[in-house]
Amino acid sequence: MNQFLDNIPTLPVSDAVEYVMEILTDSLASLFDFVQKWGQNSMDSITDMLLAIPAIIFILIVAIIAFFASKKKFGLAIFSIVGLYFIYNQGLWDELMNTITLVLFASVIAIIIGIPLGILMSKSSIAEAILKPVLDFMQTMPGFVYLIPAVAFFGIGVVPGVFASVIFALPPTVRFTNLGIKQVPRELVEAADSYGSTGRQKLFKVELPLAKSTIMAGVNQTVLLSLSMVVIASMIGAPGLGREVLSALQRAQVGNGFVAGLSLVILAIIIDRLTQSFNKKQG
Repeated sequence: MNQFLDNIPTLPVSDAVEYVMEILTDSLASLFDFVQKWGQNSMDSITDMLLAIPAIIFILIVAIIAFFASKKKFGLAIFSIVGLYFIYNQGLWDELMNTITLVLFASVIAIIIGIPLGILMSKSSIAEAILKPVLDFMQTMPGFVYLIPAVAFFGIGVVPGVFASVIFALPPTVRFTNLGIKQVPRELVEAADSYGSTGRQKLFKVELPLAKSTIMAGVNQTVLLSLSMVVIASMIGAPGLGREVLSALQRAQVGNGFVAGLSLVILAIIIDRLTQSFNKKQG
């Protein structure tokens, strides 16, 4: 049996993928170069703007947002103050701002792409049949693999890190948007139809408002997945707290690695609680 299998020629999958990548990088080189430069300049500008805000002011702004987002409870606000001050005290403030920029860009792009795709899936069975296996592929593929096309297209730096993060973090927003719209009670949709609502009116005035809570849950997952890619993205030159974790790993510096990792945990908790609070407030 093994001899029979050994006689079957090896499928040229690797060569085919490399051929496609070469075609894409050659034919779209100018586009990739433009995106790389525009993305780099935009993210540098946002990072510089964040760094221009005094740390104490930034911490107070986050604490105030956390206070009102959590319905005037002090727990999240106090945690934000203590956690962000800890990061500042450890000399990781610049890295924190770079990380926030990367997560912000990756999350916004993933949400802008993901919500329309989720709406399309909810409205078209053909689109759902095509996109479902693609989303399964995106979610099961190890995050490290996304670094390969990212580097091939955009080189080394923060832009390929954002590209890989978008691919990794996109599926939850698509799936939850699709799920949220499909869970809208059929009676309400039929009532909108009976009043002569157009498809656009029905979507924006009935389906999306009622699906908002579910969609926000997907957005929350997308943001956290973007943050989880920070360390992986640092392997291709993306700055931020992930680079500190990677550097500590390479040098076997347990203390530095723990501090940088704890800083990522603090940021993840703040982002998670804030997005959940906004979702509860809207729901």
